[in-house]
Amino acid sequence: VQLQASGGGLVQAGGSLRLSCAASGRTFSNYAMGWFRQAPGKEREFVAAINWTGDRTYYADSVKGRFTISRDNAKNTVYLQMNSLKPEDAAVYYCAADNTPWRFNPSRYYYGMDSWGKGTLVTVSS
Repeated sequence: VQLQASGGGLVQAGGSLRLSCAASGRTFSNYAMGWFRQAPGKEREFVAAINWTGDRTYYADSVKGRFTISRDNAKNTVYLQMNSLKPEDAAVYYCAADNTPWRFNPSRYYYGMDSWGKGTLVTVSS
């Protein structure tokens, strides 16, 4: 699978941004998807995951209530709507995919997923 994230940029604290990730190379609607981020000098961390149909989601505590993950299987795209952004949300955001179809295992995703795209940079000014 090929994953291409986009939508990063510079936003003021309190603002919003929507990231997109376009997938290709396999049947998108069979696989869970996720978003991760990595800030400078820090380890990569899990942000959110969504199951293959889009009716189950899971979030890191740090973004719960502010970020929303969604997907459009007709467009082979997963989104991350980020609201009420904080300076600590600044990072490179990565789209990722589970390579096992019809599996949704959030406890596993804290450690990562199987396929990764290139990241998109989000900068939050205070």
